[in-house]
Amino acid sequence: MIRYIHFADRLSAWFGKAFAWSIMVMTLGVGYEVFVRYVLNAPTSWALDISYIMYGTMFMMAGAYTLSRDGHVRGDFLYRLWQPRTQAKVELVLYILFFFPGVTALVLSGWKYAARSWGYGEVSVNSPAGIPIFQFKTVIVAAGILLFIQGIAQVFRCILCIREGKWTRAVEDIEETEVLLAKAGTLDVLNHGTEAVDVVRPKSPIQSDPNGGTER
Repeated sequence: MIRYIHFADRLSAWFGKAFAWSIMVMTLGVGYEVFVRYVLNAPTSWALDISYIMYGTMFMMAGAYTLSRDGHVRGDFLYRLWQPRTQAKVELVLYILFFFPGVTALVLSGWKYAARSWGYGEVSVNSPAGIPIFQFKTVIVAAGILLFIQGIAQVFRCILCIREGKWTRAVEDIEETEVLLAKAGTLDVLNHGTEAVDVVRPKSPIQSDPNGGTER
């Protein structure tokens, strides 16, 4: 099971990181559109298609990678209070009852959707450029298959956790910027940055004042 978990994690990471470059293509396309639209007064007919195609592709293909790193949103107000074995048992049931049926439906319906799109060479209706989009419909199937493969690895993680009482975590290859800054001790950057970050500082101990008062 450990070997399969490592295989699935590496596969998901490779696809997730590879398709993360889609954001660069989207950024360049949108940036070019802004320039020609507002500076040259010559808007393009394809920028909208590029933006949603690239973002949708990245979003779908990074799903398995996010799952392997336990990065999906979780309503954990109860979950975090449980012991690892209890967490694993609940997750195992949820994977079997909801995850795999949902992903299987995604693959099967996506296959029909993509096959129909390939059949008549579907193009985008959002612009007069007629951008071909049938090839991108295949992303639905690919993303579903990756999620299914990674889902099996997550089930194996649950089984191992039930046996051993601890989770088998993936390699930590990403970390939030705020965490890195906190580790580096740059709390001033966190306090005065562009994003609202709550930083808890320990209170200084109350010391006795020789004159009978107290001072911090």
